[in-house]
Amino acid sequence: MMLYFISVVPLFAQNTAFKALLNTIYEKDFPVIYPEELADKKDWVVLDARELREFEVSHLPHSIWVGYEAFDLSKVEMFNKDQPIVVYCTVGYRSQKVGEQLRSAGFREVYNLYGGIIHWVNESNPVYKNQVETEEVHVYSRTWGIWLQKGVKIHD
Repeated sequence: MMLYFISVVPLFAQNTAFKALLNTIYEKDFPVIYPEELADKKDWVVLDARELREFEVSHLPHSIWVGYEAFDLSKVEMFNKDQPIVVYCTVGYRSQKVGEQLRSAGFREVYNLYGGIIHWVNESNPVYKNQVETEEVHVYSRTWGIWLQKGVKIHD
């Protein structure tokens, strides 16, 4: 008789690992906002700091693409520097870097979306493509895709 052992990692343990990962890439003094906190902030500016091909797969509702490699402060000059801004990317690294540029340029209330689009979708929040809700999420790469628990993973 052969016994087989199947390792099952509970979702909670993976979320704990994801949180630990995020702690290694986030600057401690840069403010974050959680998906559940953003839901009621309809008047906030939401900026997508991913590459255009990622944004075109799906993005947060009413978000504005500013990119990461292509980011330039001229893309945000129309916004009041006192207006709250949330920046997001796949997990939060690129968005924090763009957010730091915004803060250096005098924007006073800039937040990084905790866990990026991956955490947003894992928390059952919607993403859109061409103003239509979609299940597809660009996860940047196969490696980052392991963290997405809901939706359809798309990567290059």
